[in-house]
Amino acid sequence: MDRPSADLPAAENPERARAIQRVTLTAVAANASLALGQVAIGLFANAFSLVADAAHTLSDLFTDVLVLVAGRRGAHPADRNHPYGHGRIETAATLLLGAVLVMVGLGFLWSSGIRLQHMDEAPRLHEAALYMALATLAVKEALFRYTIAAGRRLKAPLLEANAWHARSDAASSLVVAIGIGGGLAGYPFLEPLAAAVVGFLILSMGVRLALRAVRELIDTGLPEQEVARLRATIGATPGVVGVHDVRTRRMADRVLCDVHVQVDPHITVSEGHQISDNVYFRVRAAHPEVREILVHVDVENDAVGRIPVPSSLPARTEVVNAILALLGDEVAAPVRVQVHYLGKRVEAEAILPAEAARSIDVDALRRRTAAKLAADPQYRGIRFYIQIAP
Repeated sequence: MDRPSADLPAAENPERARAIQRVTLTAVAANASLALGQVAIGLFANAFSLVADAAHTLSDLFTDVLVLVAGRRGAHPADRNHPYGHGRIETAATLLLGAVLVMVGLGFLWSSGIRLQHMDEAPRLHEAALYMALATLAVKEALFRYTIAAGRRLKAPLLEANAWHARSDAASSLVVAIGIGGGLAGYPFLEPLAAAVVGFLILSMGVRLALRAVRELIDTGLPEQEVARLRATIGATPGVVGVHDVRTRRMADRVLCDVHVQVDPHITVSEGHQISDNVYFRVRAAHPEVREILVHVDVENDAVGRIPVPSSLPARTEVVNAILALLGDEVAAPVRVQVHYLGKRVEAEAILPAEAARSIDVDALRRRTAAKLAADPQYRGIRFYIQIAP
């Protein structure tokens, strides 16, 4: 079912996009300020680990810009080339950020091994480096909590990924603080040991974020519990007698769904379309995260896995001609003919005008119809009705 025109938005979600940009700009400003402070204090205090941590902070500026671009592009409405919108831009950027976290984690693991082998080469440090590392740790942790809360509130995995990147910087600042503090206290081995632990944590987080983005890119469905809730909402819609082939997938903060609903096989096309509209609006009301739902109306339960084959059943024109042949020249043409294709057979219903009641030979028509049904097994039934009111 196409999305009803009344439900078409002017843009995908400009408020959400602006909120993502505000959060990200805050992170950009914080990271730029910290990087400048780390470089200045690091050079003054001979704390080369603090300078290295500044380089790590500068990498956040790159990812923050990536988030800004992806958030802006991801909010663009659907167009001819992207009929489902641009939400996958956020997914791709989340995958990239996950990969960055993996590389950062591997870098910590590698550098910790190198430092363990050169413990006697640590330079003399100034206490100012420890204060800067602790200040950086506090700001990074605050930035993480601010960004992760915004990401969950806005249902933006991209912001959550960037928040964990900020946590990785906080972890690196913790490593630097421990290393500097250990160096000042005479225990320089604490820094590489802590770096190894933090490196493993960052690596595992990056892998989880990257896998989540990959699952979204390959259209992994929603958890069974959420699908069951969708089924219940759809099945409770008046006119729906069965639900099958429910398929779901994620695109950034939204869920896309398509479903087959079974209805009474003898209703009209317009009533079936009305039922599908009701399904759409009920799902959107009960499940706001579902932004698109394609409803396929079935008259029978075409079970999952059935391979469709070309139908050999007579087309509507053939059915109408068969009914006209049964009526003969004495009876006026039907007002309407309804054809039902059910169970790989045909059922036909013909509504005759009121004047047909005066000219029709009911017994003869009954015999001809019985003979037609006996001779042609493709027909399950042919019924005639007289119109008594306009």
